[in-house]
Amino acid sequence: MRKQLLKPVVFMLCLLPLMVLGWQLLAGLLGANPIDEVADNTGEWALRFLLITLMATPLKRLFGWGWTIRVRRMLGLFAFFYAGLHLLTYLWLDQFFDWGEIWLDILDRPFITVGMLAFVLLLPLAITSNTFMMRRLGRGWKRLHRLAYIVPALGVLHFWWLVKADVLEPLVYGAVLAVLLGLRIRAGFVPGKVRQEGCAS
Repeated sequence: MRKQLLKPVVFMLCLLPLMVLGWQLLAGLLGANPIDEVADNTGEWALRFLLITLMATPLKRLFGWGWTIRVRRMLGLFAFFYAGLHLLTYLWLDQFFDWGEIWLDILDRPFITVGMLAFVLLLPLAITSNTFMMRRLGRGWKRLHRLAYIVPALGVLHFWWLVKADVLEPLVYGAVLAVLLGLRIRAGFVPGKVRQEGCAS
């Protein structure tokens, strides 16, 4: 029963931030600039889910929590989902699909350049998150999903350059990522350890 309930419960918990955001939007609780609040909220949750996904393997190794591996793929896809909402908010509600202005933004504003690059790299992880693609790509799948460590690093940099002065939050996310990378590097030198990782695996 627990195994049957695990994924539905995690799925609903992953949707909870969006439901809270929707309620805040409808209730007029997002302040004078709700578009910025929606963009910031969805972007931060995308980064949080990327980091939570990377925690699955260390949690299993350190505490024997095998259930984290069973929901890792779902968590990675939710990272992509929130990143997609973050991007859509920018393209639609901020720029109104003005592709000329969007292109200029990408060229002129480094934090947008890095954010776009992070999403482009996240896209193949989401596309290849299924078992069919895992089998089709073989060893190449593992190499591709090493991007799961590059994407959150770009996400932290995107956040850092966005906030400019108040860098406490991106510093916290960066510290968490550094710890996860340290655990990954350490595990890579331990014989017999399972080395398969992936943001959406």
